Amino acid sequence: MPENFTLITGSIKTGVFTYLLSTRLGIIYLINLSILKYSTMKMKSLLKENQKSIALVVGNGVNLYGQARNTNSWIDLLVRLAKEHLPSELTEVPKGISLTEFYDVLDLKATSDDSRRSLQKEFCELMEEWKPYDHHRHIVNWAKSANAPILTTNFESTLSDAGGCSLYRTKKGGFTDFYPWENYFGVNQINKPGDGFGVWHVNGTQHYHRSVRLGLSQYMGSVQRARGWLHQGGEALFSGIDVERWYGARSWLNIIFTRPLLIFGLSLEENEVFLRWLLIERALYFKKFPERKKKAWYVYSGNKNSDGKQYFLKGVGVEPVHVRDFDDIYSQSIWV
Repeated sequence: MPENFTLITGSIKTGVFTYLLSTRLGIIYLINLSILKYSTMKMKSLLKENQKSIALVVGNGVNLYGQARNTNSWIDLLVRLAKEHLPSELTEVPKGISLTEFYDVLDLKATSDDSRRSLQKEFCELMEEWKPYDHHRHIVNWAKSANAPILTTNFESTLSDAGGCSLYRTKKGGFTDFYPWENYFGVNQINKPGDGFGVWHVNGTQHYHRSVRLGLSQYMGSVQRARGWLHQGGEALFSGIDVERWYGARSWLNIIFTRPLLIFGLSLEENEVFLRWLLIERALYFKKFPERKKKAWYVYSGNKNSDGKQYFLKGVGVEPVHVRDFDDIYSQSIWV
């Protein structure tokens, strides 16, 4: 600290440190320093306090940090596909359309089932150019050391590549490359999702191009499949069956309903139908079985959440945690 700063009070536990600056601008610096320190400590404190039980839910924000934004851009990828399949020359995704709707328009231009499948395959092939960076490795190394699962809404393999992971499966038989929900990327075989570290792909993985959920109808297919496991039959989760014995016990769905969740890198806007629906189902499940309730946090930076998003998150039992910027989520100091 410069010589004209004097520490008045500070707490390592809370991360709030108050300094007095001996100029008329003192109050401005006093406020900013206190907020900066506390902002950084929020994420790190959540990781430390919940290390033994937490699951990470990682969105595409991890590919918008630092140099990753220059090589791992989902929007650039969609624009490249649009230039090939749409008549107009687009340089960006236009306002007024969600990314899922944008893909649906691309899909409508495919005139046969074969061409639609090739569009998914082309999408996955373009993602092969993406690569992990240091912050990907910091996150994965933390999860390895904590023996914590990672759920990701991303399709590409940057997180699993960052950890030197291989493809595994928790059960034999019943495999479909449309919904490889019992498959994960890890460093060793585990029998149940909660047994240890693994990277699980919620919306599909580029490894199986037909699994990738890009359009709204595809997301609704995932909702239909998950709903059957949750509500239909004697081994449905909502029947009250033991969480180790229900239909989805060997899939990533089990993590959603049995672990505290630390969610980051996601905008969680209205168009993120599948994940928001899962959070609603999670809240309904905990309401029915309150003794099984687990916490969840949504860490985000930038502008404060809209009233509607705050209402939704709190309504489904997710605590919003606002930090200053991406550094307070992805920087090395948070994870090591």
